[in-house]
Amino acid sequence: MDTSQEEKELLKKIIQRDEKALFYVYKKYQPSIFNFVKSQINNYQLAEELTQDIFMDFIEALRDFRFQSSLKTFLFSIARHKIVDQIRKKKIKNILFSKLPSYIVESLKVVFIDEEIDKKELRKKIFKILESLPNDYQVILRLKYIEGINVSEIAEKLKMKFKATESLLFRARKSFTKVFNKEL
Repeated sequence: MDTSQEEKELLKKIIQRDEKALFYVYKKYQPSIFNFVKSQINNYQLAEELTQDIFMDFIEALRDFRFQSSLKTFLFSIARHKIVDQIRKKKIKNILFSKLPSYIVESLKVVFIDEEIDKKELRKKIFKILESLPNDYQVILRLKYIEGINVSEIAEKLKMKFKATESLLFRARKSFTKVFNKEL
């Protein structure tokens, strides 16, 4: 039996709730998925958590899997998406928390960070505040913190001088923080 046929049979069993088949897939791919995640995230505990999430997402996505790739490729694709999501979440936290007074950060940790639903609300709030800012502030904050572009590249992209770009970024951060503090 060729590999793709074996995988089809295996996935069919998993969909039919065969725990042995699921355990087999987990045991076979978990070490390599974990090592991949850990190499990208560089945090052992977070890598363990994400690896578990990846396998949960795998189970949920199984019915949509159409064998356009191997099972391993499918799992690594889920892993890549999880890693990107994690990096984005970390970036948003860094944008927000690095510019706020520590007492606000501590209160936000209690309110927002503990629950996934609250994280989504925080993300919505951040984007809502971004959208309420003047267009030039929105653009520079998105370029810097969402796209991860450095100030000199932003200056080049916006056809501005470096110092003017730094100044605009400073004012945009200040404005964002001011609006965010009003929303609390």
